[in-house]
Amino acid sequence: MKRAALIGVGMVADTHRLALAASETVELTTICARRPERATEYASAHGLSAATLPEIAADPEIDFVILATPPNARTEIVTALVQARKPILMEKPIERSLAAARAIVAQCEGASVPLGLVFQHRFRDVSERLTALVADGALGEIGHVEITVPWWRGQEYYDQPGRGTIAQDGGGVLITQAIHTLDLALSVTGPVTQVQAMARTSKLHEMEAEDVVAAGLDFASGAVGTLTASTASFPGGAESITLHGTKGSAQLARAQLDIHWRDGGRETHGALASTGGGANPMAFTHAWHQGVIEDFAASLDEDRPPRLTGREALKVHALIEALMESSLEGRRMKVPHV
Repeated sequence: MKRAALIGVGMVADTHRLALAASETVELTTICARRPERATEYASAHGLSAATLPEIAADPEIDFVILATPPNARTEIVTALVQARKPILMEKPIERSLAAARAIVAQCEGASVPLGLVFQHRFRDVSERLTALVADGALGEIGHVEITVPWWRGQEYYDQPGRGTIAQDGGGVLITQAIHTLDLALSVTGPVTQVQAMARTSKLHEMEAEDVVAAGLDFASGAVGTLTASTASFPGGAESITLHGTKGSAQLARAQLDIHWRDGGRETHGALASTGGGANPMAFTHAWHQGVIEDFAASLDEDRPPRLTGREALKVHALIEALMESSLEGRRMKVPHV
């Protein structure tokens, strides 16, 4: 049984706690927060121990740390954990900018400290089925990719200190919400090489960063794509990835995969489930997080990389940076190599 510490007691803390409570291979023992009183309160409420960052770094009984702070609080914490050679499983995003994310990945790689990312949508059965369909060529040659994230967040969400700001979050809908769908899309389709985007703050929110993005995408495979992402789409809908191939089309939406074959056949896999696209950001199952956590723990036992490393996660950071730069400069941008 692996033992984990959780640093950060924000919205996603309960998801990790429930995922670990359901696990037979990993247990949560320790809580840490930037405000010690919050760690003590959360730990006491759930029968856990509270500790400081130095105490966690020095504790040989803690096998790895789940880092769930806002991205602007990452660098100092990662440095302390790397110095202690403590493996890190990190909630998205790695940091606020591609350069800062690269620095964290390089720091961990340079010290041979395992770094994993929580992109739980990859761990759904239907996501793995879609990935296999494309890899095996079952859909034929992919010609068109549609990515949509029609989500909603009320103003009260952005009224929380730091939410939707560059200083804390690094941006708006792209790096905070759509990053999950974009990461999953890249894992299925392969890389995007160029983008042309428009990112704006709509009249529906008072916030610094973008809440609406529309973009065209050029894929390395030769496919063309479109992206629309929003937290201004009341009351919030299901994010989706739709692939149109020479042998059929497949759409993954709300944990359900629908396939329409060119020969007239049709398949449906999975079941409709909430993914947090409405007013309640945490309206999704903890089971997908459980899969990520258990894979990370197993990777330590098996001396292998986790399924989603920090290096792999840089790909979606590079795409998001290119989208925002394209909008800012008003022209087509190449996606940086990572």
